[in-house]
Amino acid sequence: MNASAFYPLLMFTFAYSITPGPNNLLLAASGAAFGYRRSLPHILGVSVGAALMLVVVGCGLCTVFDRVPHLHTALKYFGAAYLVWLAWCIARSGNAGKQRTARQPLRFWQGLALQWINPKTWVMAVGIAATYTPRDGYLLHLLLAGALLVLVSFPSISAWTLFGQCVACRLRSPAAIHRFNRTMAGLLLVSLYPFAVEVWECLCG
Repeated sequence: MNASAFYPLLMFTFAYSITPGPNNLLLAASGAAFGYRRSLPHILGVSVGAALMLVVVGCGLCTVFDRVPHLHTALKYFGAAYLVWLAWCIARSGNAGKQRTARQPLRFWQGLALQWINPKTWVMAVGIAATYTPRDGYLLHLLLAGALLVLVSFPSISAWTLFGQCVACRLRSPAAIHRFNRTMAGLLLVSLYPFAVEVWECLCG
């Protein structure tokens, strides 16, 4: 991959990885609740899942959705509902007297599967496959883009997890931790704003 293709791709993957979105907000909440080490499988699942999704989408999954558009629509609705449920779980966690000791951080496969219902990851995968992958040696460049995505996203999303852990260390009371979790949950819901607008337009149209 030459420099003219590499640097724009590097900037795009960094912007995707570091900016707020469902992945980073969930990881910040996980860092606050469980710490970095226990959140590591979740982090790895997000990084590997995003790269895997990029390769699969680049290899033609979008063609399937073009032929069966209702499948993509159903996936989007399911994904939005699942993210709302996760926001609810985050908002309830850390509440003094109501914390459930059985609660566990997301596992590797859960972080990986989450990418398939994450609107931001879909935008990333389609954007890289359509815009930042040269046509000459397409498959090789697609695999290289996936590897670059893992290398860039892992430290970026780790920073969000560590941010959540540092915030939790500074919050001395369960009530303060609960407020932080509710803030993360609220931001997660805000990240679904484009989907809500799309649903509203469909209902009004």
